[in-house]
Amino acid sequence: MKIKSLILVIVFFVLPRLSIAQCAMCRAVLESQDDNSMAEGINNGIVYLMALPYILLGVLFYLVYRKMRS
Repeated sequence: MKIKSLILVIVFFVLPRLSIAQCAMCRAVLESQDDNSMAEGINNGIVYLMALPYILLGVLFYLVYRKMRS
């Protein structure tokens, strides 16, 4: 059980790095600028906003599962 939990945590930390993406409008604006740090910041913000609900749902389902099991 501990190994599965460890693998799940690792996947949650690796997955955002694999899913770097932007909407078309943000990409057009950010590509016109010379500074790439702002584009990376926007990418990270999008990924965190996308990942947070999945993490919260995962924690909720785990707590419900643990409560039902005991």
